[in-house]
Order: sequence, then structure tokens, then C-alpha cells
Amino acid sequence: MSKNARLSLIIVAVVAVVVAGFLFFSRDNNTTAAPQSADGKVTVVEYLDLECPSCRAAYPGVERLKTEYGERVTFDVRHFPIPSHRNAELAAVAVEAAGAQGKRDEMFRVLFDAQQEWGGQQTSQRAAITAFAGQLGLDGAAFEKALDDPALRERVLAQRSEGSKAGVTGTPTFFINGTKFTGAPSYDALKAAIEKALS
Repeated sequence: MSKNARLSLIIVAVVAVVVAGFLFFSRDNNTTAAPQSADGKVTVVEYLDLECPSCRAAYPGVERLKTEYGERVTFDVRHFPIPSHRNAELAAVAVEAAGAQGKRDEMFRVLFDAQQEWGGQQTSQRAAITAFAGQLGLDGAAFEKALDDPALRERVLAQRSEGSKAGVTGTPTFFINGTKFTGAPSYDALKAAIEKALS
């Protein structure tokens, strides 16, 4: 290889490294969870833990915002079960199992409404969660089978892993059009952030 060809290859390699480094370090780590939709609508992504009291406290406000904004805002709930919460992962799988029977939102609601009954326990609350499925009129045998489905557990854990990569360290954590929401996630604060994104 000639000296000029070798020099050209070195220059190309250096430029490539500089460009890659620039792209890496200029990347905003707070925007990895949900890019802004192409149609200009607003997307709110929430990472939550069903056993987390703060998530339960934020829940009514989020439901109110969903009703108020309708199709103008997409709300995407993702699981982030905290390992120290003994039944959080089971509850997340239960939501997905209920979703297989068309009752995902209803299971979210009943688990949050009854969180003081099953949350914070150091023993498995499978029986209580299965009873909630019965209250919702779900097929009990299908629900039990889904609770043991490795694919549903993997879906939950994949969402937690995705959240960790996006910078989630606690729950609830919200991203509005990919930007991490900071501060207490009250109804008013979230509404203000959504209005800003809509403007």
C-alpha cells in the first residue's frame, strides 16, 4: 500500500472516530424512552411499579389526564417492578395476563385500588391477585396459566431493562415526547408539561 493511500485511510478513520464520538456525547440520554411522534401528537410514557405508593398516588391524576386529552395524547404505561418489592413483578405479569383477556386497564385499577391489601407483603400475594382476576370476571384457568407464562415475565423484565437504559432509577418516572419529566408528578405539573409539549 502506498504512503498516500495509508495516509488517506488514517484520515478517514480519525474522522469516523471523531464523528462517532460527537454523536455519542451529544446524545441526550433523557430522550431514549419515547421519541416524539411524527404526527405531532404528544406521547407520555410512564414507568411504574404496581406496589409503589407513589405510583398509586399519581394514578388518579394520570387517569384524569387520559380522559381530558383523549386522542390528542398517547399514554403508554410500562412496567418497572422494583426488585425489593416482593410482589411487584407478579402484579406486572398479572396486568399482562389480564390484558390477554381484554382487561389490562381494569387490572391496573383494581391493583392500585387494593394496593394496601396486597402491597408491602413479604409473602407471595398470588392468591389475592388471582381473586382480583375473579372479581373482573376473567377466565380463572387461563389467567393462572398466563401468570406462569415465561413470555409475559420476559415482557415485563424487558420493559424494566429498557427503562433502566433510559435513565429510570425509581417510580413513577414519566417521559413526555422523550424528555424525562422532573419534579413531583402531580396532576397539575404533568398537565403543564403536556400543554407545553402540545403548544
